[in-house]
Amino acid sequence: MTTHLQQVCARPGKPQSHLRKRCSTLLALLGCSGVLLAASPPKATPDATALAQAVYDRPAGQDHAARVVMLLESKGKVDKQRLLYSYGIDRGNGERGVLMRFIEPNDIAGTGLLTMDHKGDDSDQWLYLPSLGKVRRIASSRKGGRFVGSDFFYEDLGDREVDMDNHRIIGKDKVGGVPCILLESIPVKKSNSVYSKRVSCIHEKLLLALRVDFYTRGKSPTKRLQASKIRKVQGYWTVYESAMQDLKKDTRTRLVTTDIVYDQGLTDTLFTQRGLADESRELPFRPKGQKP
Repeated sequence: MTTHLQQVCARPGKPQSHLRKRCSTLLALLGCSGVLLAASPPKATPDATALAQAVYDRPAGQDHAARVVMLLESKGKVDKQRLLYSYGIDRGNGERGVLMRFIEPNDIAGTGLLTMDHKGDDSDQWLYLPSLGKVRRIASSRKGGRFVGSDFFYEDLGDREVDMDNHRIIGKDKVGGVPCILLESIPVKKSNSVYSKRVSCIHEKLLLALRVDFYTRGKSPTKRLQASKIRKVQGYWTVYESAMQDLKKDTRTRLVTTDIVYDQGLTDTLFTQRGLADESRELPFRPKGQKP
């Protein structure tokens, strides 16, 4: 964690509570987000559920478009660098969409992923491969598959509503010297997640997850998502740099946002299978600048 994160987290701004957050682990990261391998998961506690709901409802605009650099690393060295654009929309009533499009390098250019989340645990995902010129549906059985060889699973790219997990506050911790609350989230239904548990370190005022540990089995996490740089853009706290680490394989996928724009009025047609196959539809909404 950087000193910049410590400084930013010490200066929370006033939230715009009339707007809701889209809760995708990958880009927004990161705030919503479920250990114990028991017959019945521990019951949720009211204070923990309220915190989880507050994180889920954290303001993040009605839509966003971001330019992101993805760095795939192993043993501390960058193996691959990719450029992508990400678009998100909140239609209300649990309906949310995220479209991701890779631009560079050539071997992955044009590849896109569309995730549409519906109220409850229902969601749809489609992958577009320009070499085939076809849109392919991602089977729910592949939610634990790695997205384009990164450390993110397909499940990490979707929305996870608060009532899909039982939540408990299990203590306090610090991330880069910044105090946070430890929130444990365990799936109500084991079948709707590849994870047995998530433990999020939540900044109480910003309502951001500064770190999320993912468990699949046993007492130790298998993956960790951690934020390292946060900025306020158009009134919304935004994670500008983060990394997902596979703690067993010693690989890491870093995401660096170089520019992001909120509330452009993205069209619904962008978040369709036709929009996924037609890159030209998103061109008017791409951020023009490339801020460091």
